[in-house]
Amino acid sequence: MAEPTLHIRSFQPGDATAFRELNEQWILKYFSLEESDRVTLGHPESSVLQPGGHIFMALLGDVPVGCCALLADGPGVFELGKMAVMEGHRGLGIGRKILEHVIAQARALGARSLHLGTHSKLADAIHLYKQVGFRHVPPDQAPASPYARAEVFMDLQL
Repeated sequence: MAEPTLHIRSFQPGDATAFRELNEQWILKYFSLEESDRVTLGHPESSVLQPGGHIFMALLGDVPVGCCALLADGPGVFELGKMAVMEGHRGLGIGRKILEHVIAQARALGARSLHLGTHSKLADAIHLYKQVGFRHVPPDQAPASPYARAEVFMDLQL
């Protein structure tokens, strides 16, 4: 039997539970849920999509194994957030494929830049962001983050 192939697609009705569970898995492993997490994960349509953002889901066959969001943050600017890969599927290149797809989609949407806030505990994610071209930004030059855990800030000019 052939291994299922990875495909990445835009958020569809019915994806909200997988989006929430994929993100809760990593957040609760390292941190605790914050109010902004609860809003975004509990209501992705109204908190991400309706304001002009996008969510992308990575599936192996028809099983959601990863996701990432582009949150609208002004004309030509998006925050990259809520990137997650299912625990048992990390280290297989899925995160890189999601990230490269999301960057390509941001370019296609006419974005000029992406930014993100993360935490130094997430060294693998930071390494991946650097590999695809994100650079560190001093906290005083970064957009304000709604997350208390955000202490590392990065951006990517497109």
